[in-house]
Amino acid sequence: MCGIVGYVGSRPAQELLLAGLRKLEYRGYDSAGISVVAGVNGGATIESVRATGNLDHLEAALHADEDRNGAQPAAIGIAHTRWATHGRVNEVNAHPHYDTENRVHVVVNGIVENYLA
Repeated sequence: MCGIVGYVGSRPAQELLLAGLRKLEYRGYDSAGISVVAGVNGGATIESVRATGNLDHLEAALHADEDRNGAQPAAIGIAHTRWATHGRVNEVNAHPHYDTENRVHVVVNGIVENYLA
């Protein structure tokens, strides 16, 4: 089963999102990811890290990419664990998904069957 966690507040989002995913770990999953909004005051960007396997793999990927938020940690974010019922287990199919211009990041439980339309 999939799990979704979101946070908007004043605390650093990344560790809160990861902790939320860990609480959902019993549900079973094959990949996970986190997207955060960084630099809200100085021109916001959305940064995403995804990984296959368990949350230890996502945590390692997050730590390998620690410099992405600069001096001020992001305080807005979404996170997702995926159970692959459709599509291969790989980083491309892991959530969050985002548009080609990196403006919108989404997580979804279920199957989006009409995405071409």
